[in-house]
Amino acid sequence: MSRPIAVLALLLSLTAARAAAAEVELVRVWAAWRNADAFDRISEYFTGKEDTGRQIVLRTHPDARAGFYYLVRVANHGTALAGAKFSLQLIAPDSPNLKTYTFPADIANKSTVYLLGLTGADWTDHKMHPVAWKLELIAADGKVAATAQSFLWEKPVKP
Repeated sequence: MSRPIAVLALLLSLTAARAAAAEVELVRVWAAWRNADAFDRISEYFTGKEDTGRQIVLRTHPDARAGFYYLVRVANHGTALAGAKFSLQLIAPDSPNLKTYTFPADIANKSTVYLLGLTGADWTDHKMHPVAWKLELIAADGKVAATAQSFLWEKPVKP
């Protein structure tokens, strides 16, 4: 194989690998406290069912709405991920111990917004914010499909 063709083949394989790795991405992750009334919709008064609009709301305690939420925009440019889950690891200011929460989710092959809520006894203080966090989207086969983390999750590398 000539040198230009070999270089082109290498570039194409790297591009394909990069594209496959970026099929699913966590485009945006915002964390904030939400009061229970932030989820009130007029339609709920008529139907008796919570209307979350276009967002998929997953809570640690489904019966409690107030809590600390992670708004996560997932862009999936590949195939749908049935049986996936979000794994949220965090360190709270009241304890140095790592806490892990999981949220089962089927990821469609489109852009979707998820609200992952630490509700009920898992997060009671509206003034408290995590010290550091890491969010992973894990496929059914156990492989990490996408990840995002706060600035303080890792120690900076010393030069």
